[in-house]
Amino acid sequence: MKYYFLLYFKLLIVAVIVISCTDDKEKTKEPYIPEIEIGDDLFINPDSVLIAKKAQELDNKFKRLVKLTGFNGTVLYAEKGRVIFSKAYGYRNIRSKKEKLTTSDAFQLASVSKMFSAMAIMILKSDGKIDYDIDIRNYLPAFPYENVTVRLLMTHRAGLPRYMSLAHDSWTNKKIPMNNDDMFDLFVEHVPDSYFTADNGFHYCNTNYAILANIVEKVSDKNFETFVEDRIFEPLGMDDSFVYNMRDDSSVSLYVEQGIPGYYQKGWRWREMTNEYLNGVMGDKNIYTSVEDLYKYDRALDNFTLLPDSVILESFKPGSPKYWKRKNNYGFGWRIKEDRDSTVFHFGWWKGFRTFYIRDMKYQKTLIVLTNKDKGPGSSHLWNIIKSDTLPMGRISQLN
Repeated sequence: MKYYFLLYFKLLIVAVIVISCTDDKEKTKEPYIPEIEIGDDLFINPDSVLIAKKAQELDNKFKRLVKLTGFNGTVLYAEKGRVIFSKAYGYRNIRSKKEKLTTSDAFQLASVSKMFSAMAIMILKSDGKIDYDIDIRNYLPAFPYENVTVRLLMTHRAGLPRYMSLAHDSWTNKKIPMNNDDMFDLFVEHVPDSYFTADNGFHYCNTNYAILANIVEKVSDKNFETFVEDRIFEPLGMDDSFVYNMRDDSSVSLYVEQGIPGYYQKGWRWREMTNEYLNGVMGDKNIYTSVEDLYKYDRALDNFTLLPDSVILESFKPGSPKYWKRKNNYGFGWRIKEDRDSTVFHFGWWKGFRTFYIRDMKYQKTLIVLTNKDKGPGSSHLWNIIKSDTLPMGRISQLN
């Protein structure tokens, strides 16, 4: 109705102008109608006013976080298929403060990378090359643990020990990168004790997703980074994104030379985080991307661009049973917030990076925050944004 009212108002203005400019009927038979140009600005879109107000509120909030917590990073907030706010705060080089960040800068996602590993598995499942519920020794015959399935790896119910702890004790030369095959071989050689037998509990563990990368490589006959590029990044136009790897490196470089560097605080000074041998392992981390690219991925989840809805929606289902007593459950690469309807999320922390990705699917809200500091605002600030009032505007699919 609001658009019809504005149309009526526009026509009324034209009528008034015409009448006021008409000479007396006795003096002239034809009224003079001036040439006027009425622009689209008379049709004020109320949604644009709401969006501008919300964007200003968010900008003010993050400016306060810059002052209070030293926030340094990029932000994107969207509702109902529309980007409401996107902005970069701070610098690529925190020490020199010379290079300002942009929303196309690629950050290490840390554990938020897991959703891409899960997506790679789901793509292979859709291709008919993977079964979620058979023993993974069908794909990796040397794997030393019984009854572990792809589903249990994705939902962190396999009970596997931590590969980082195993590597700390058993990878003797830490100047040499350890890749996924090296990690796998350490498990075959040492067979450390499981936390529990498969499917008898929940244990969030990076090993699960590192092993998923091994499965992707075995089944697809491609390097993990190549598969992710070919089947996810390229189809979605995620041009800022890549999988960091050390596949061809004979030694660990001093710093990671790709993407935005991460920083940690020592005393009063910020220092660039050095590289290390564990960065050779993919699947549980090592995706680099920007807020702009991550939103392309977000839209692909809503629009089922990569996979049909029957496959995508399963990733948001709880992987642990209903009697599970933890606050949040876990799906395929997503934490599931059980005290908030239809909301999934994942946070990450690794070597000078902190990442936050929240999707409220009921109200179509998305919040992405990428930082290159190991300290910064807590997640409560971000949950408050998600929990705030939903903008009273139509979904973008209804407006097109």
